[in-house]
Amino acid sequence: MIEKLSIRIQPQIAANEDSIKEYISKENAIDVRTIHAIRILKRSIDARHKDIFVNLTMDVYINEEPPEDEFMRTHYHSVEGRPQVIVVGAGPGGLFASLKLIELGLRPIIIERGKNVRDRKLDIAKISKEHYVNPESNYCFGEGGAGAYSDGKLYTRSRKRGNVDKILNVFCQHGASTAILKDTHPHIGTDKLPKVIENMRNTILRCGGEVHFETKMTALIIEKNKITGIETNKGDIFLGPVILATGHSARDVYKWLYNNHVDIEAKGIAVGVRLEHPATLIDRIQYHNKNGRGKFLPAAEYNFVTQIDGRGVYSFCMCPGGFVVPAASGDQQIVVNGMSPSNRNGRWSNAGMVVELHPEDLANPTLKIGNADYGNTPLNMMYFQETMERLCWQQGNMRQTAPAQRMADFVNKKVSYDLPPTSYSPELISSPLHLWMPEFITHRLRNGFITFGKSSHGFLTNEATIIGVETRTSAPVRIIRDKESLQHITVSGLFPCGEGAGYAGGIVSAGIDGERCAEAAAGYLGK
Repeated sequence: MIEKLSIRIQPQIAANEDSIKEYISKENAIDVRTIHAIRILKRSIDARHKDIFVNLTMDVYINEEPPEDEFMRTHYHSVEGRPQVIVVGAGPGGLFASLKLIELGLRPIIIERGKNVRDRKLDIAKISKEHYVNPESNYCFGEGGAGAYSDGKLYTRSRKRGNVDKILNVFCQHGASTAILKDTHPHIGTDKLPKVIENMRNTILRCGGEVHFETKMTALIIEKNKITGIETNKGDIFLGPVILATGHSARDVYKWLYNNHVDIEAKGIAVGVRLEHPATLIDRIQYHNKNGRGKFLPAAEYNFVTQIDGRGVYSFCMCPGGFVVPAASGDQQIVVNGMSPSNRNGRWSNAGMVVELHPEDLANPTLKIGNADYGNTPLNMMYFQETMERLCWQQGNMRQTAPAQRMADFVNKKVSYDLPPTSYSPELISSPLHLWMPEFITHRLRNGFITFGKSSHGFLTNEATIIGVETRTSAPVRIIRDKESLQHITVSGLFPCGEGAGYAGGIVSAGIDGERCAEAAAGYLGK
């Protein structure tokens, strides 16, 4: 017999399966000897009050053994000799599109400008050690996309847009922990995700797909408003309909589309800083305990959002026990991001703290940077990003040394004469962010920090550091597509996909969109 139960227990009980079984036995008058196994379906922490509880929903197997797998497997068969679809980009959108194409009996040909997920590590290390950014292999470009080395958080609000559980199960099938099926905010970890991505690639190759690394699409082949294939930097031509999943930092792709009259539009983004606290401080605040999280609780998370003068100010990509990384994708840029290993046991916790921007905001004089002219084109939000990143690079002595300021000093418009220790390995330099960042952003960040500090006592502190700048929260451009066919509105055979196309916001939603684009491409081919 399988009995589904929901229980609310203390963390020390939730930490041990035998303790959970004893609790179930006592509360439900079940002989503990008959409980052969428990399978936790959902797990969340209720830390709203001083007494912390763990909420569990589970299947209890009474006099019965559970199934061998805790996840649903997808069966992938050979697609050798089948019609091919070109997938540009091997991030989550491209990988899940490719796997779905195989399910549908089509052959994916992946074109990835960067290196495979393991070789990327060498180039990523050079950013911190040598302050050198390889424009084709970095935190943004390469197998796995921007998500491969930026935490592997799998939380999404996109349940209405697709099957989140399918995406999580495919991750488990390729080596991710089944904990991601249970946790409210699932997380693989930047130390675990690369192997999972490698396993996904191996499935694609085993079934007859192709993956071409260090191969950049230089042009779409357009014949009578129809995409028939792509050209690459190596002189190769690949023929077939195209799923375009290039990620939010492929600015050369946006420029090519605009210059070749493939319709795109400017899209709202969010811009701000990366905020870093000691992890023990966040634990004390969020768990309402001067001793922090103790032995049985994970590193604490937070989520803040408010409205300041008509624009959202919010935390983004919160990384408990993680570290801040240099995420530029080219020369003369400083961009910061955050990530966490799977155990989340680092000394610091960080999150993006950003202000919502709309394309029309660029006309506001308090958002202007020097003599910058963003123009009246679909690329103007991208040009603003570039200007912010170049300005930050200049403040950092034109290296990957990031400008930073103590949090309370920023709010009080004071210079920080020294900085706390940091996880950011290329080093920080004290800089008055309140002076050189646009007032449109700094005014809202200051008031947002004050609001968050009132709701969480101790959050607004000079023990915390703000690090500039966080600009790559989402794509600055949307590649316009038809809502039903998912094809570009004027060019058939082109399927704009994922975060880079403006239709996703993270690993899971990009994966969902990849699957949808694969289904649309199959429909286009009559399959």
